[in-house]
Amino acid sequence: MSDLSPEELHELRRFHVQLGRRSDSLFSGDYQSVVRGRGMEFEEVRSYEPGDDIRHIDWNVTARAGDPHTKLFREERQVTVMLVVDVSGSTQTGSGGRDGRTDRRLQIARIAGGLAFSATRHRDHVGLITFTDQVEEVVRPRRSKGHAWAIIRKIFGSKPAGRGTDLSQALQHLHSIQRRRCVVIVVSDFLDEGPWQKALSTVARKHDVHALLVNDPLEEGLAKLGLVEGCDAESGRAVLLDGAAWDAEWTVEARLQAIRRAGAKGVPISTEDDPLRALRRHFSGRVRR
Repeated sequence: MSDLSPEELHELRRFHVQLGRRSDSLFSGDYQSVVRGRGMEFEEVRSYEPGDDIRHIDWNVTARAGDPHTKLFREERQVTVMLVVDVSGSTQTGSGGRDGRTDRRLQIARIAGGLAFSATRHRDHVGLITFTDQVEEVVRPRRSKGHAWAIIRKIFGSKPAGRGTDLSQALQHLHSIQRRRCVVIVVSDFLDEGPWQKALSTVARKHDVHALLVNDPLEEGLAKLGLVEGCDAESGRAVLLDGAAWDAEWTVEARLQAIRRAGAKGVPISTEDDPLRALRRHFSGRVRR
């Protein structure tokens, strides 16, 4: 990984302090409730009691003992969280967000960093895939505070080789390397004209997928501007943008609908939002539902 710039180091220190103050209440147990319980582990056999699930009766022990016995299970305590993080050129744009300096790239880094830290706080394994129009970096899942901070540094200090966006390729790569069921959290602006919905649907059939759509208020205001000259953040080419056409096809709601049709849990997070508060709201909302 390339060394962090002074600005990136400063932001990382700010983020470190922020997480230190808020990590214990980041998800208030809700993250743990949402992502656990994906499998069951045998614990012991005891005498059957009224109300026990008859499907768990151990017929071999029942036959030997002469009275009904049932198997007890406990939830598996470890899960794997895979972060799929967009570092393409389109994420490096924005109107400044809530503090005047937050673009989508910085907000994505804060969100993914908070998730990595929280996963290790809950003793889960966490891994990382960063992508542009290619898979940039893959970090295999591990469980340690040092590993979490290594992931956070990679996210904040990413120097990608590509600038375009190919979410489908990143999801296909995840599908090929992650054989066991896990929690997949995609953090992206989802501004990708490729057929990513099919790949997302394939991953969602096997894993528990959360799609965090990072957006900027500037996107929703384009329709009012008509024809606008600009620069494509991914190709560097000068372009003439039709704001009305953008509004019809690439609104936040349109992208969210595509995500949900693919079977993932979609949630929008603006550059004007407090990212940690938005994460807590998302996970606590799922627990209430």
